[in-house]
Amino acid sequence: MLVIDMQNVYTRGQKWACLDTEGAAERTLSIIHAMEQAGNDNIMFTRFLASQHPEGVWENYNRENREVNDSVWDNEMLPEFAQVLRKYPLYTKSVYSSLEIPEVLTAAKKADRVVITGVVAECCVLSTVFALIDAGIYVIYLTDGVSGLDRDKEAATELVLSGLSPLHLSMMTVEEYCSVHG
Repeated sequence: MLVIDMQNVYTRGQKWACLDTEGAAERTLSIIHAMEQAGNDNIMFTRFLASQHPEGVWENYNRENREVNDSVWDNEMLPEFAQVLRKYPLYTKSVYSSLEIPEVLTAAKKADRVVITGVVAECCVLSTVFALIDAGIYVIYLTDGVSGLDRDKEAATELVLSGLSPLHLSMMTVEEYCSVHG
């Protein structure tokens, strides 16, 4: 399982708030607990932190988002993950795809599938899903474990991904996943 960028800045009322980060976090924790009960502890977390040495479009990104980039609180993981983050690795990236992290790629290649939750659906999550598929890795996209900036963007992301299903990925809710794989 890969939990992507569940950071404070994506919560309600924050600059990059997603539609349902809090709900996605709650459902992500429920599946983590279900996986642990089933003896599966193959869980990783990523977070996005702006590069200290940006190149190209990332220079503009850093300039436009300096306030968020410089905020320690904005960039911290959601407090509800504090306990599980003591058990599972947290990797940092400065691009959209979590697969750019060598440890994440190595672990993903050893798995028969990667279950995805996190934020932002149309950005870091989508980029990671495409990278996983390009690396030959089957993806389980948990629709209610992922949040986008708004419902239209979430729906657009799901529409794009539906064209890759079922050959490269499956889309389901956390409850559906637990009933099939739990």
